[in-house]
Amino acid sequence: MNKKGKKMAISKKLLEKYADLIVRTGANVRPGQTVQLVIAVEQHAFAEMITEACYRAGAKKVNIDWSCDAASRLHYLYADSAVLETVLPWEEEKMRQMVKDLPCRIFIASEDPDAMAGIDPHKLSAVMQSRARVMKPYRDAVDGKHQWVIAAYPSEKWAKKCFPEAGDAVDRLWDAILRTVRVNEENDPVAEWKAHTDFLETKISWLNEQGFSSLRYSSANGTDFTVDLIPGARWSGAADVNSANGVSYIPNLPTEEVFTSPMAGKCEGTLVAVKPLSWNSQLIEDFSITFKDGRAVSCRAGKGQELLEKMLAMDEGASRLGEVALVPKDSPVNQCGFLFYETLFDENACCHFAVGMGFKEVLPGGVDMTMEEAGRCGINDSIIHVDFMVGADDLSIDGIRPDGTSVPVFRNGTWA
Repeated sequence: MNKKGKKMAISKKLLEKYADLIVRTGANVRPGQTVQLVIAVEQHAFAEMITEACYRAGAKKVNIDWSCDAASRLHYLYADSAVLETVLPWEEEKMRQMVKDLPCRIFIASEDPDAMAGIDPHKLSAVMQSRARVMKPYRDAVDGKHQWVIAAYPSEKWAKKCFPEAGDAVDRLWDAILRTVRVNEENDPVAEWKAHTDFLETKISWLNEQGFSSLRYSSANGTDFTVDLIPGARWSGAADVNSANGVSYIPNLPTEEVFTSPMAGKCEGTLVAVKPLSWNSQLIEDFSITFKDGRAVSCRAGKGQELLEKMLAMDEGASRLGEVALVPKDSPVNQCGFLFYETLFDENACCHFAVGMGFKEVLPGGVDMTMEEAGRCGINDSIIHVDFMVGADDLSIDGIRPDGTSVPVFRNGTWA
């Protein structure tokens, strides 16, 4: 019970169980490692739980970066763009230290999906572009060489966005989050995640055995699309491995996807989104993107047209694809029956693509490549990586082998 006598949405025991899953199965914090936790100021009590779980796992030091949606909105409302675009010396030094320490990074998502509603999209994109250009080399330097995980904690504004008419919105969102991450009072979530990752591994192995040169998508909603794959690139999913120390971890809780990076600049056709996209805390709805010669050449949106156009023009690689991901429509996220307004969840509801940055680690020896070297192999480079969902209930996907033979991969939105 809280101070007002209302039943808490989640017991302390269950919350500690969830925190332990994030730390030990998600990030898989090892003795002697430094941890960098990114979390909203409103979730300070959960930050305490995560911090303690990290120390119990043997962490050397836990550093916390606090975020605040309300303050971020005020910055965009009142501060000049030039001020917001500037990366201060101490910020860059912090990134240099991250490259040196290679900390485990834990991100707790709890953002208000409407935090930036009404903010000038030109200002948002300009600030993001300027800061990302400075920060990107440091992010590239740690890519594949540290453990990280994104999980979620429901804020009241996020919950109200998902369930606007419900008096128990936070409770409902908690229930959905815990179901999708396989945590309840009775179970052993570590064992359940082991079984889940083993299942995804069977799909990964099958896809890698096929050696598809391209995938062909079709749906009655207008999706008609073909994307080329990189010869020799591997499919991946769920668990990943830190190349610096060989430690396995699960970057996303939840995760239902099997993914790879396609050949940059080699796709044709139209992709119709089946769910809204929350980007920079603003919504893009009822949209589609048409590609020609591997690049987005047109787009339309019922809401957020200008924002979508800005996103696809963030840099040279923003209009090309960086990821193709397969997710069956019967995933636990989709079975929740509502839109989360958070890409961590919504991308795990159904099949999706991402424009922007690709994953060099899908290449043999890719972790040790520079982005320029990976780019010559077909990996797209960009300052953004934005997922959007295309997995309609009737979606069909065929894998095309180099000899032209076709193999069903998905039928009616799920594995064939």
